[in-house]
Amino acid sequence: MHTLRHVVITGGKGDLARSIAKAFRNQEGFAVHAPGRSEMDVRSADSVRGYFASIPRVDILINNAGIIRDAPFVRMTEGSWEEVIKTNLRGAFLCSREALRGMSRRCRGHIIQIGSHSALHPPAGQANYAAAKAGLMGMTRSLAKELGGRNIQVNCVFPGFLETKMTAHLSPDTVERVRKSHALGRFNTPTEAAGFILWLAGTENLSGQVFQLDSRTDTG
Repeated sequence: MHTLRHVVITGGKGDLARSIAKAFRNQEGFAVHAPGRSEMDVRSADSVRGYFASIPRVDILINNAGIIRDAPFVRMTEGSWEEVIKTNLRGAFLCSREALRGMSRRCRGHIIQIGSHSALHPPAGQANYAAAKAGLMGMTRSLAKELGGRNIQVNCVFPGFLETKMTAHLSPDTVERVRKSHALGRFNTPTEAAGFILWLAGTENLSGQVFQLDSRTDTG
């Protein structure tokens, strides 16, 4: 009898999280935990500790929780800056730290960060989000080096521009401009991104990598 692998997907009520959870639930051998903010607020160390203590173990952690609070930099409030950093970056730190307690003892585990194309090619007005996602990418590579000797994988996925609740506020002109930056002229989908994440979680020899899941080829 195979032991279930426990998967935790933070920000579990979002569109991408729901697709990831569905992909894992459609495969045998996984127990899926996808807490929303009411179950685990990733900004709170106490909330994170409490949630992780309530589940049997964590074999795969997917740091998906994220928000945007876009604004021109000179009009960006301290509150919007800190909220984005706390959710997108500090939250990943708190969750990874808790998950690693058990992973390190077992010398096995996989942390997958949900990053963003904005980490490398940030648009104007998104300094807080870009900074958080760039930090997440740096954390991924540092942790991969630190934890490789304990057989723990850490990778980062840029799922691409997805037409979800997070991007629903954007104007049609903005969406079309972004679409034209894709060589294929179309966006990735939450379902396809989830399929890649499921595949990545099943690998044994990949760590410290950043995967971009769209057709943008810009280098600047």
